[in-house]
Amino acid sequence: MLAGGGTAAAWMIFIGLLGSSTRSYVWLTIFASLVATGAAFALARFGDRGVAVGVAVVTGLGLSVAMALTLQRWITTGWPL
Repeated sequence: MLAGGGTAAAWMIFIGLLGSSTRSYVWLTIFASLVATGAAFALARFGDRGVAVGVAVVTGLGLSVAMALTLQRWITTGWPL
């Protein structure tokens, strides 16, 4: 589980750092989470279920951060997307 969580955290951080604005960060995070969810489904079906759980947990956390940022920007400056 820790291996999947660590790998997914590195993936989400790396992709998130590519964003130059709130809009690009959120869309890149959504894309990265879709890719990671696909990997988690594949791991759960054919590989290690513990690693899949770690990937899923960190992916959900990463999406929560992106949506919290969207909500914060929406409240303060208007709809960012």
